[in-house]
Amino acid sequence: MARDSGSTANAERPVVTRFAPSPTGMLHIGNARTGLFSWLFARHHGGKTLLRIEDTDKARSTDEAIQVILDGLDWLGLEFDGHTYYQSQFEARHAEVANELLEKGAAYRCYLTQEELAARREKAREERKPFHIRSEWRDASPSDWPEGQSYVVRIKTPRDGETAIEDLVQGRVSVKNSEIDDFVLLRSDGSPTYMLAVVVDDHDMGVTHIIRGDDHLNNAFRQLAIIQAMDWPEPEYAHIPLIHGNDGAKLSKRHGAMGVRAYRDELGILPEALFNYLLRLGWGYGDREEFTQDEAVEFFDISGVGKSPSRFDMKKLLNLNGHYIREADNTRLAALVADRIGQSVDIELLASAMPVLKTRARDMIELADGAAFLFKQRPLDLTDKAQALLDSDARGLLAQISGRLVKQNDWTTEALEASLKEMAETLGLGLGKLAQPLRAALTGQTTSPGIFDVLSLLGKDESLARIDAQAIPSNQTAEI
Repeated sequence: MARDSGSTANAERPVVTRFAPSPTGMLHIGNARTGLFSWLFARHHGGKTLLRIEDTDKARSTDEAIQVILDGLDWLGLEFDGHTYYQSQFEARHAEVANELLEKGAAYRCYLTQEELAARREKAREERKPFHIRSEWRDASPSDWPEGQSYVVRIKTPRDGETAIEDLVQGRVSVKNSEIDDFVLLRSDGSPTYMLAVVVDDHDMGVTHIIRGDDHLNNAFRQLAIIQAMDWPEPEYAHIPLIHGNDGAKLSKRHGAMGVRAYRDELGILPEALFNYLLRLGWGYGDREEFTQDEAVEFFDISGVGKSPSRFDMKKLLNLNGHYIREADNTRLAALVADRIGQSVDIELLASAMPVLKTRARDMIELADGAAFLFKQRPLDLTDKAQALLDSDARGLLAQISGRLVKQNDWTTEALEASLKEMAETLGLGLGKLAQPLRAALTGQTTSPGIFDVLSLLGKDESLARIDAQAIPSNQTAEI
């Protein structure tokens, strides 16, 4: 059963968590949630959260890839304590620890070649047995080390008993030590492995609680072998179940497995919406769904994280995003929409239109599409559907509407609605018969905010100019 950190051996130490993404790809949505949980846990307990970029893959860890991670975390509102650590800066320290383990007899030089390992692996496969590395160099005397031959440094893992972890999410988890191989600490070129580097960095950074995906659970048993051999304090572990798609399958791009930047740029998600959605993805606090950042810090604890994989639901995210759009400041939304429209826009007009535009938008793309009509230049480009709607009858009706609206002095939504309803009744038509061609003429589309809002936002002069551009000349139709 998951437990609160207050009952752990680390309770007397200030909480320090870390988020350690690898810049070999995008800041994945699952990684972002892990970073969020680590950040919230530390903040909730009055501790610190450190950021470490695990950039040891020098070919793929480019400055651009690192900046994508930093930008994504900043956009989500996650501010880390102290400076950003870069794992590649500590290779000498990692090697130092490996050599200390050698001197203590807790590690050894292994001269097994890749060919020898491959042959043993193949033999185990043929015998249908699990492959375990059992190196004859484990207990070899230094006097037996061959000169000039390359080697790796391996840890001496315990052979008897078991290693157990009291995981804050998974509960007690154990593995037989006989199943843990003597894994490599230093490669033949002297470079440290991930398994060694992570343990050394966590210790040197004073990390007390390691919160990460449960795909790292097996790594914890190996890492404990290093920690125990160095006689270092053991951190508390919390392994978070991975995120699945809404169909229960492993999360993939078709479910929404994209980088954080894509949620902002391609899907038009607000940071507070993604923050809130990730918070509730695998963690619960009663029936409550919405939290401010301060409330999330106040209420979050690891005991609320479930053991089962959470399911990513794009529809639910978009609905939540729609809520935050409706709650957002209109001037802020206007600035975000202006960037998406991509042309010179009147920010004040855009902000004044937001109360109307944001009521039905679920993302910033829809909001920008809904606002675009305000800044179109005449003659408007009509969509195929709008073009088809404006037949000769509709154009004649537009001329009659223009003749009526040109006399309209009160250009408010209420007055416009009353006037056009009266006109529809006079003509014996439903209001929609007037609204449809009006919408096509005013926006170039067949969908838009309410037609009276469109008229009001465009203003009298622009509205009449757009209507007249699509109407049959007034001398060819009767005026109502």
